[in-house]
Amino acid sequence: MDLINFITDIYKSEAQTILNNIKNIDNNFLKSIAILEKAEKVVFTGIGKSGNIAQKAVATFNSLGIPSVFLHPIEALHGDLGLVNPNDVIIFISKSGSTEELINLYTILHQRNKIISIIGNNNSFLAENSDSYILFEIEKEACYMNLAPTNSTTITLVICDALALSMAKIRNKTSKDFAYNHPMGQLGRFTNLTVKQVMHKENNLPFVDINATFKEALIVMTDKALGCLCVVENKDNKKLLGIITDGDIRRALNENDEVKHLNINDIMTKNPISIFEKITLGEALSIMENRNSQINVLPVVNSGNECIGIIRLHDIIKSGL
Repeated sequence: MDLINFITDIYKSEAQTILNNIKNIDNNFLKSIAILEKAEKVVFTGIGKSGNIAQKAVATFNSLGIPSVFLHPIEALHGDLGLVNPNDVIIFISKSGSTEELINLYTILHQRNKIISIIGNNNSFLAENSDSYILFEIEKEACYMNLAPTNSTTITLVICDALALSMAKIRNKTSKDFAYNHPMGQLGRFTNLTVKQVMHKENNLPFVDINATFKEALIVMTDKALGCLCVVENKDNKKLLGIITDGDIRRALNENDEVKHLNINDIMTKNPISIFEKITLGEALSIMENRNSQINVLPVVNSGNECIGIIRLHDIIKSGL
């Protein structure tokens, strides 16, 4: 059995299903979004694999700051209906659109709640009775037996993602809103933490006088072990003049047989890229990466261009662990 081709066909089948359903981004889709705009909370429900997709959709909505919960269609009829408020919008997910458990739940909820259905049959009960529905169509499942929900769950997940992101766009959600809901995640740290909170500072900084010798520079670099040197005017005036990285040191040693007469001014990068302590780690990372030649270390300066810190790529990545 050629597993590579077998798996490739699964990828192609699911990808093609998504492309085939672009035509179903229609007025019903827009009507569904308009209904969601007025929702106090979004309540997802579904049974089986559709229920699993519904729970993932809940996680996505919540992560974007759009309150959402999952309501199990059976447990709902045994007390869980208490989590549904009159201003909530209910989203039913069902391939057939005629699942018995969902119909039973519909008969209760439709009396006071707006209902949107994500369905695979536009001639079904939910299609005919929902306030709005979003249709998805599949020729067959990616499963070689055409049994396991694969293409149907993939397109349903994409529809839920599209709804969530549309709502986030309409409500002007930002990366800071997302980070607020993920304070312990990497994005949360990168958005909430500033350079000041992570940078090396004060006695840990590798300062070297512009008039220092090459040997003195090596001693400081070895002692501070941050992989760089901040070249300043003198020990009392920390105005940043340049930066020397360990790569600069290696090049100097490789290119010069006699190094004791080398000048710091000949080795350093003059007027290096620097940042302020108040910017976020995400912004600092972007400055390091969005260059033709990436850099791994940035000096931190104040408004007077005095060096007050050093932040390395390693420090940013470590903060997100």
